[in-house]
Amino acid sequence: MAKTKKGLFTTEDGRNHTFIFFLVAILFTLWAVGNSLIDTMDKHFQDYYHLTKADSANVQFSHYLGYFFMALPAGWFIHKLGYKWGIVLGLSLAALGCLWFYPATKIDGFWAVLLGVCLIAMGFSFLETVANPYTTVLGDPKYAASRINLAQSFNAIGWPIAPFIGGIFFYHTDDTLNAQQNAEIAHQTMWIPYVALAGIILVLIIAFMKSKMPDITENDTNDSAGETAKVDVFGQQSRLSTILLYVCAVLFSFAVGMIVRFFVQIFYMDRETLANPEAMAALNQTLKWVFNSVTAIVGIFSIIFITVKRHKLIHKNSLWSAPHFTGATIAQFLYVAAQAGIFSFFINYMVEEVPAIGESLKASWFIGGENGSILRDGHYFLTEKGATSLMSLMAFPLFLLGRFTGSFILRVTKAHKMLGLYAFINVLLMFIIVANIGWLSVAAVFLSFFFMSIMFPTIFSLGIFGLGEKSKLASSFIVMAIMGGAVLPKVMGAIGDAEGMSAGYIVPAICFVVIALYGFFWTKLSGSEGMSNVKIGTGH
Repeated sequence: MAKTKKGLFTTEDGRNHTFIFFLVAILFTLWAVGNSLIDTMDKHFQDYYHLTKADSANVQFSHYLGYFFMALPAGWFIHKLGYKWGIVLGLSLAALGCLWFYPATKIDGFWAVLLGVCLIAMGFSFLETVANPYTTVLGDPKYAASRINLAQSFNAIGWPIAPFIGGIFFYHTDDTLNAQQNAEIAHQTMWIPYVALAGIILVLIIAFMKSKMPDITENDTNDSAGETAKVDVFGQQSRLSTILLYVCAVLFSFAVGMIVRFFVQIFYMDRETLANPEAMAALNQTLKWVFNSVTAIVGIFSIIFITVKRHKLIHKNSLWSAPHFTGATIAQFLYVAAQAGIFSFFINYMVEEVPAIGESLKASWFIGGENGSILRDGHYFLTEKGATSLMSLMAFPLFLLGRFTGSFILRVTKAHKMLGLYAFINVLLMFIIVANIGWLSVAAVFLSFFFMSIMFPTIFSLGIFGLGEKSKLASSFIVMAIMGGAVLPKVMGAIGDAEGMSAGYIVPAICFVVIALYGFFWTKLSGSEGMSNVKIGTGH
């Protein structure tokens, strides 16, 4: 009997999975569009609900809270239900969140919008848990990396599309109206892209339910980055491991404080309260007390727990005895915080800080034509629609260019060195932005997208290096660290409210300093000479 020829989408048993692969690949585009839409919302809510920048960052808070809540449950449900029904459940949650946007705009409460954002993120958490490993088994194993990279190219399609959509439905530009009136008009249409997205998701649900998806096992999806290293990464530096664990405790207590503050805030905050300065001042005092109290209590108990249980937590073969893993958890927390802040306040920066534009750029399709600029004091400045066009045509394409070029450079360069270098460059770019020196600062904002591009997957790979069978548990903790994207953008927004949007970029600057240190000192943390030939197969 002739031996079956394996291929890119053909498995050893002769089955061709081309259709299933492209069906799964569409999921990559889906969550890219959904995630990118989130980052175009903040300025709309600032105008419509009279929010400060810090309060508008509750959009990102809800988004990452959804991922945080489902990071571990998604894996458990998929283990019980299987990958096919895990996808269906994730799509159903996302569709529910999208459909909720219609009544949310009629309810006219900020909490209602945040609920929709959180539901969508919870659904996407399922999809991201399934999609990357599933692509690896839909053909010859030797082409697994090629299939992941091909699927990631579908992800690349979604990021630039969403800001165009957001510019059309989330913003209205009329020179004769003020910002509040323009926002009132735009708010009536913001549900449209979400209901349309829900329709697409429902079609995908039917397609997956009727498709014959091959079974996969845990062994099929093992990540080579998690295989046992040639050096022993456990228990070599107990003092350093302890220090890093205390840092994790501080970040954890800070995150818990922000979560409790968030739920108290959305319970009491309505449009009438937001429009009343005295009521908002009283609410902010209450929120400050809640945050400080919860953070202090959780922080004290966490530090006491680590101190008492240190020898049980940090022992030979314990996950927490590998400082490169603990460091990766901290670095990922700070990276996602920096990314979320830069993405979500991009429109604010472009509208508030970009100098006057010339006549040639004013009418250019590059900023969306006439609606991309507005006349103020005899000069033309960017509008929200102009900013969303630049996000689509410059910022996200630079991010994707960095991802593609980075995937080639990582094949021949030590991953930790590249991470350290890119983070250091972004530190310099952030300080140029903070200095607020005209068009040079504007260029620095765009360049930061390029140098952020490889950080999420690279930190992830460095964090699970050499952990062997513990790599799956380590992956869950690193994924949960994206809670940083919920917490620190609120700090960035608060600084932006008080000192101007340029000053707010000091927050990602600090984040990138820590990430650079992690990259440059990774060999000391891991006891390894470094990783090369790293494949970019995941990313948020």
